[in-house]
Amino acid sequence: MPDGDPRELCRSLLEAEQPRRWTHCQGVARQAAMIRAAVGDCGPVVESAAWLHDIGYAAPLKDSGFHPLDGARYLRDSRFGARPLWTLVAHHTCALVEAEERGLDQALDTEFPIGDADPFAVAALTYCDMTTGPDGHPIDVDERIAEILTRYAPDHVVHRSITRSAPSLRAQVAEVTAILGTA
Repeated sequence: MPDGDPRELCRSLLEAEQPRRWTHCQGVARQAAMIRAAVGDCGPVVESAAWLHDIGYAAPLKDSGFHPLDGARYLRDSRFGARPLWTLVAHHTCALVEAEERGLDQALDTEFPIGDADPFAVAALTYCDMTTGPDGHPIDVDERIAEILTRYAPDHVVHRSITRSAPSLRAQVAEVTAILGTA
């Protein structure tokens, strides 16, 4: 578990500035709390990362302009938590695909090597993010993908990244759904 309260850190960074992201993070964290027991040993770090996955959108944290990298850098530099948490935040929801689109893949994987992440923990966090809408309510992964694509024009980096990563996002959600079905 990280030092400090992930919920409070998220609230302090997003609630006033980005209330919709704060609402989304609350929903993602609810999903993580619901699956915590079923995902085993990685449950606590997934739940912490669920709270913190979007903190890189906060204006004071913006450095590269890529929220997974900026959020992970903030956590590392402020010594909030430990490498497994930072790496999950850095690599949530197929972030490496978007990092490639932005020319930041080398920075992302140098600072937070994907090999340091538990692949199942990454899938569990992706499940929580991709089954939670921007309003914090549960949503089907295909609806979530469609919702993201409608927010961004086809030539936008996020639209391109989600389009490229959609098969992996669906596979990660299916992997966790299968575990939940047997839990």
